[in-house]
Amino acid sequence: MTPSFASRRHLLQLAAASAATLWLPRSAWSQSRLGRNPFTLGVASGSPTHDSVVLWTRLMRKDDPAPVTVRWEVAHDEQFSRVVQHGQAQALAGLAHAVHVEVPGLEADRWYFYRFLAGDAVSATGRTRTFPAPDAVVAKLRLAYASCQRWEHGYYSAYRHMREENLDLVMFLGDYIYEYPGASNAVRAPTGGWVLTLDDYRQRYALHKGDADLQAMHAACPWLVSWDDHEVQNDYAGLSEGNSGVPVPDFAARRTAAYQAFYEHMPVRLSVLTPALAGLASGAEMRIYQRQPYGRLASLYMLDGRQYKDRQVCSRDGKKGSSTLNPASCPSWHDPARSLLGHQQEQWLDAELAKAASKESGWNVLGQQSLFGQRDFHKGPGQVLWNDGWDGYAAARTRLTGALRQHAVANPVLLGGDVHENWVGHVKANYADAASATLGVEFCGTSITSRSAGNAKIPTLLAENPHFVFADSERKGYGVVEFTPRQLSTTLRVVSDVTQADSCIETLAAFVVQAGRPVIEKA
Repeated sequence: MTPSFASRRHLLQLAAASAATLWLPRSAWSQSRLGRNPFTLGVASGSPTHDSVVLWTRLMRKDDPAPVTVRWEVAHDEQFSRVVQHGQAQALAGLAHAVHVEVPGLEADRWYFYRFLAGDAVSATGRTRTFPAPDAVVAKLRLAYASCQRWEHGYYSAYRHMREENLDLVMFLGDYIYEYPGASNAVRAPTGGWVLTLDDYRQRYALHKGDADLQAMHAACPWLVSWDDHEVQNDYAGLSEGNSGVPVPDFAARRTAAYQAFYEHMPVRLSVLTPALAGLASGAEMRIYQRQPYGRLASLYMLDGRQYKDRQVCSRDGKKGSSTLNPASCPSWHDPARSLLGHQQEQWLDAELAKAASKESGWNVLGQQSLFGQRDFHKGPGQVLWNDGWDGYAAARTRLTGALRQHAVANPVLLGGDVHENWVGHVKANYADAASATLGVEFCGTSITSRSAGNAKIPTLLAENPHFVFADSERKGYGVVEFTPRQLSTTLRVVSDVTQADSCIETLAAFVVQAGRPVIEKA
């Protein structure tokens, strides 16, 4: 049954009640015993601004409908001898006993420590930071981008090494969980079968959140998070069902359950739920796209390439979801009205890019789900393109590159995921014309664990698509980008063997881009 308006309103009311900070004196804190450690899923922080950050945890309280009062502390030091803010929040069963605390009034450009307390239990200590003030002159930003962490395909050892990168931020670009019941030649098996219901999604997130390396990386620094398809279902687009899993009578209900579970398990703000009151008739059920300035050094845009997406066209045999297509035999591929981001998000992004062009915006970093540049799989004349990413929405991609060009946006950098491969290339005004203007650069990252096809076809693909300067379809890991006013440096970090929990790390390749000159150079 499709969730009603009342149920969406009830969700928002629950979230508001949970997020409300209870400012009580520390002497008033209750010390009831909970019987066992409720903080087994760890802690996380995210959605940072120059004066605020979201703190997250979830209490594991199986089959217990009672709310739990959770205390929280933010301090200058790891020993919590200099507590700067504290309060209480409610962990409610209706939100899986998840807690989101939006801590206001923090100092800009500053590291903090935080923890949660419930009864006599104390969580792990997390470390987080605020962004510099929007008008601040900033010397450096160092972030990692990551995506696609299928449980069955390997261990999360990449996160153990990521902790040593001295990061300000992690930008996670989708496929935090997968909805599948398992995989052939699985390295480790997920619990449960197909993920279809709210309880299923909650259990799958809990499985992932129980991983020690992932927990430790969440506790190391704040995250900006987006989603892709597997947080709901493989290849879904908007309200169009994808092509995997047991058929469900109401896909909208399944998507709503998945979105609620995403909110429950991610350090995101209550404001992402606000459009839920009006429902799909007036826009998003969860608005996760946003822009955050990092002083004058960078503007960070997190985009949503799933919720508003038009359905893929010309999939083989009329199946749901994705496949390759030949644009010459697919008239609907040329339809200019089709959108990947949705027209409302497109308009928002265009307005934000126009603002960026009107002031010193430094680097403009777009975190989005997939490979942006055209990737033609056909050698020679003609084209074969994948219809699920930007290649399936060429008119929408042209509108975005047109906005970059029209507004003369400074230093565009696109970060992506989804394809389980590393791709490094130049953003072109017209991918059909190699001599067209270069507008920016893109770094599409490999997966944390999810499998890919191998490198046999990579040389042919690079020759066919010369706007890309590097690709690799074998190694797993993450990317690190360091921004300074003069240049960015990107390092592709890969583990030696994702099927081994003690895998070591190495650098696959490194690149440099000078500010004001969108040319990728090998470091």
